[in-house]
Amino acid sequence: MRLQSLLLILMAGSLMLSACNKSQSQSSDMSDNPFFSESALPFHAPDFDAIKIEHYRPAFEAGIGEELKEMEKIATNPEAPTFENTIVAMEKSGRLLSRTSSVFYNLTSSHTNDQIQEIQKEMAPKLAAHSDNILLNAELYDRVKSLYEKRDELDLNEAQMKLLKDTHRDFVRAGAQLTEKEQQRMREINERISSLTTEFQENLLALTKERSVLVDDANKLDGFSDDRIAAAKEAATERGYEDQYLLSISNTTRVPVLKELNNRDLRERLWKASAYRGIGKEGGIDNQPIILELVKLRAEQAKLLGYENYAAYKLDPQTAQTPENALDMLKDLVPPVIANSTEEQSAIKEMMEKDGIESEVQPWDWNYYAEKVRQDRYNIDQSKVRPYFELNRVLKDGVFYTMNKLFGITLEERNDLPVYHPDVRVFNVYDEDGSQIGLFYADFFERESKRGGAWMNSFVSQSHLLDHKPVIVNVLNIPKPAEGDPALISFDNVTTMFHEMGHAVHGLLSDVEYPSQGGTSVPRDFVEFPSTFEEDWAIQPGVLENYAVHYETREQIPQELLDKVIEASNFNQGFDTQEYLAATLLDMEWHLLGTEEIPEDVQNFEQQALAKYNLDMEAIHPRYKSPYFAHIFSGGYAANYYAYIWSEVLAADAFAYMQENGGLESENGDRFRKYILSQGGSDEAMELYQEYRGQEPEVKHLLKRRGLDAGE
Repeated sequence: MRLQSLLLILMAGSLMLSACNKSQSQSSDMSDNPFFSESALPFHAPDFDAIKIEHYRPAFEAGIGEELKEMEKIATNPEAPTFENTIVAMEKSGRLLSRTSSVFYNLTSSHTNDQIQEIQKEMAPKLAAHSDNILLNAELYDRVKSLYEKRDELDLNEAQMKLLKDTHRDFVRAGAQLTEKEQQRMREINERISSLTTEFQENLLALTKERSVLVDDANKLDGFSDDRIAAAKEAATERGYEDQYLLSISNTTRVPVLKELNNRDLRERLWKASAYRGIGKEGGIDNQPIILELVKLRAEQAKLLGYENYAAYKLDPQTAQTPENALDMLKDLVPPVIANSTEEQSAIKEMMEKDGIESEVQPWDWNYYAEKVRQDRYNIDQSKVRPYFELNRVLKDGVFYTMNKLFGITLEERNDLPVYHPDVRVFNVYDEDGSQIGLFYADFFERESKRGGAWMNSFVSQSHLLDHKPVIVNVLNIPKPAEGDPALISFDNVTTMFHEMGHAVHGLLSDVEYPSQGGTSVPRDFVEFPSTFEEDWAIQPGVLENYAVHYETREQIPQELLDKVIEASNFNQGFDTQEYLAATLLDMEWHLLGTEEIPEDVQNFEQQALAKYNLDMEAIHPRYKSPYFAHIFSGGYAANYYAYIWSEVLAADAFAYMQENGGLESENGDRFRKYILSQGGSDEAMELYQEYRGQEPEVKHLLKRRGLDAGE
């Protein structure tokens, strides 16, 4: 039983799902249910050709029942508890439920529909209750507790000791030590939270459609390339709007295309569609009541478990350990960030005045004029840059090239395995000795059935105990080109591809015994370290010049333009960091509340929280406002959104260390693989880092990475 994985699934509300278009009412012989046995495909990859929507409910129900029987057998074992008959037995349990969940919850965000959402809503409280039935099983906890109390006498290796400690901690944090009455209340809270997070996520998907902007005149799209205009028209046609153009909002407050649109009124309209979603404006979807109830329930949950607030509860097992430690780091960043963004705003205001606009800088002006400032300073024409970033070339000669140079792995595409959507691609992953490590799935293009953002997940996690090799998926939301056109992507998309591949290799290069410790099963404030680390390779000259090749002429990007791209990559970091810090501190403020401190007004609380840290600049809003902050209200990052910047400290330090020791060389990659990627959660995260690095990370490398004043 992968307790930690199940808990993460429940916290996340959902991750993603199968693209089968079969009717749910269609009858099916459950003996043919593909979840009832391991897939016969290579590495037990999901057989999406065989999976039908009507398979999920019976597989979930049977999986829950099967695992409860397995746990009861462990709990009532007449033999004295041992690591093997208790902890290892738990690790082996729940195979049917794990198979079902790994497909269903890996895809509900990637390719959902009404039937899938119905199942998701139905299963959320059942799975929450199932987790409670295991973690609040007194007999089972007694066995775990007895082993934990005599752990030093058991002759366990480091991974086994870590697994025992983590398992005991999971029981305690779930409420195993509470009274019967308190446990009952905990069950009620968990069930309600699971339903609310699922509802929040469903609303976000609907909001993407609700808040899309229709444009009736192509002239208003001045600034767009021909292929982007064609894609907007195609998107409108697919939605049933002839001779119009559809602009979708992204998952973040800012919308990437704002930097290209010359029409200021349309920029304002598009920005507001994004920034004011989820507040019930003009009768639209309102996520605010969900937020207030979630925050109150989480505060009560933490109080039941003896914590001052939910943030203290969530950070206890993280590398930061306490909210105070995380806040100290965040608050130290605020002054240099504000100084940078204020300087950037002055440059933007000056550029606006050149265009005859005397008003103050507005949020819908920032990225548009920041791009003009960037072009003025570095003389970069984005329309001349994008042709050098063709998706396939970036993937194979950029991302895969770097993974080969660092880790010796090779990825080769195959077309014989079933996928959940036609856009999904599959790759064999080979190690340096020619042996196959596992499979990598790539799902790059945005669609209405997919939530915004980018992420990695596992269809199968690596485990020697279960003889499983990894099957990993990366999901992004790159605008899909019109039929027949090349996928020319932004440099932001390029770095996102490198980032998500960092998560992927964390899963692919895992080399652990126990499934609960596989791949990315590490603290939230450590999991973003390997992925952020990979981002910086995208702008290394030896890498960039290998993939930055014109899609038509096949000419390499001119050195002068390449130098400018690299030079300009740090521009606007004040804005980027400030909008991130604003969201991070907003997350913290929501989860530092006690049960008696829950506000009545979401927007007013948000404004006060930002003002508290001097981050209420009108021109720079949080990367995510509360009504669409999926990370914390439907994902597993509640009180943990700080993890990205915390992990970035490690990433910047590790990258600097690698550059000091030869850069893109296999010896460096081998060391990173040995001490970080292969270890998963088999040892304490910061101990792994210090063993790799030989010392604690230095924050100066983060400041340099973000182009901020390091005070040197």
